[in-house]
Amino acid sequence: MDISLLEQKINVKFNNIDLLQQALVHRSYINENPDFRLDQNERLEFLGDAVLELIVTEYLYNNYPNPEGELTNWRAALVNAKMLAQIAKRLELNNHLFLSRGEAKDTGRARQYILANAFEALIGAIYLDQGYEAVKNFIEREVLKELPHILENQLFRDPKSRFQEMAQEKAGITPSYEVLKEWGPDHAKRFVVGVYLGKELVAQGEGNSKQEAQEKAAWEGLKNKKWE
Repeated sequence: MDISLLEQKINVKFNNIDLLQQALVHRSYINENPDFRLDQNERLEFLGDAVLELIVTEYLYNNYPNPEGELTNWRAALVNAKMLAQIAKRLELNNHLFLSRGEAKDTGRARQYILANAFEALIGAIYLDQGYEAVKNFIEREVLKELPHILENQLFRDPKSRFQEMAQEKAGITPSYEVLKEWGPDHAKRFVVGVYLGKELVAQGEGNSKQEAQEKAAWEGLKNKKWE
């Protein structure tokens, strides 16, 4: 893996390239390769999580006069695992991760969390290597640019709450959810959930948990009813 390609992608040239590589080392890789010269990335992730939250909070505070509750919801939409994993994929962190053979094969929800954690570790690495202003520029460039899309589409509100609010407003009905199908072993179950308005099946969603399937069903319901 040519780490310089990642430096180009993230537009950061590291002084200590080991910091960048360590940010990409998952603990499973160390378990299989105990003599590897670098440690796993969890300490960098711990640091990066705090740096990310501070810089996002500072930006929101300085640029929006909204009340604390709204800013908290916006921040949560920016720094949750799903959003960070999407950004990590865009930056092609996936191509540079150090994973065990087993983890390398798993591309499901577990990979999403690994990517999100690696992105936070990357932030920690940039902070240590480049300082506050550099990591602030990186976060504004790669994370905070998502804010207009989040606000425009109200992604700071979870889809189940949005669907329930719209269903009560438009149809006078509180939606209900029902598991339509489930399969797979306990450690890797899949669920299909339907969202209903009364007896009407409005939409279905599939996920690795009932909660995830419900959220996807609610998203599909908002689309099907043109309530977005």
